[in-house]
Amino acid sequence: MASSFIRTGKKIVAIGRNYSEHIKELSNTAPKEPFFFLKPTTSYVSTGGQVEIPSGIIAHHEVELGLVIGKPGRDISQANAESHIAGYALAVDMTARNLQDRVKKSGLPWSAAKGFDTFTPIGSFIPKETIKDPHDLRLSLKINGALKQNGTTADMIFRIPRLIEHISSIMTLEEGDLVLTGTPSGVGPVVAGDKVECLLADPSGKELDSIVFTAVNREGGYQFKASE
Repeated sequence: MASSFIRTGKKIVAIGRNYSEHIKELSNTAPKEPFFFLKPTTSYVSTGGQVEIPSGIIAHHEVELGLVIGKPGRDISQANAESHIAGYALAVDMTARNLQDRVKKSGLPWSAAKGFDTFTPIGSFIPKETIKDPHDLRLSLKINGALKQNGTTADMIFRIPRLIEHISSIMTLEEGDLVLTGTPSGVGPVVAGDKVECLLADPSGKELDSIVFTAVNREGGYQFKASE
């Protein structure tokens, strides 16, 4: 079932550069069509958990609205896109920014920079009927009580039906897959010891879901060396 997507979903499809202010803050080029990368489902960590930061990695937070696929499909039209959505979820796309910067300069894939274990903090499944308009929601993120990200999904460059149309024209979307729809501006570092609080709210300010996690240093595993 789609509501158990954290356990049963096969892939995370993450849209990049879907908020203009975020594009500007990282000096990126705006895409002419939706642009995405994949994250492994092994990167999920539920609220209350710990995000593990590998040695030498500069980890950045990116709070996002996720949509959960309920009905599989390929070549889905924008007109039919909503029928394939089961619900939504609050998520954070953690990014190893210094590793990402290095591989981008070399023209290499982003998989390692996005795919570390615990690099997708995830909230609860929110049934579709709970949300009147997914393009009118407030995303916010605080670190140790200080507000870092505070944006609205109204600012998406490519709206959800267009995202589903584009992704499904390339790969089949399956039940339980999560589509991350991009992050507003304000991304920045998370370091060991930080407490991170994320909130998804409707236009009236009513809380729809929240995520809380702490950051810790990962023991063992990958080590980033700046000289490489």
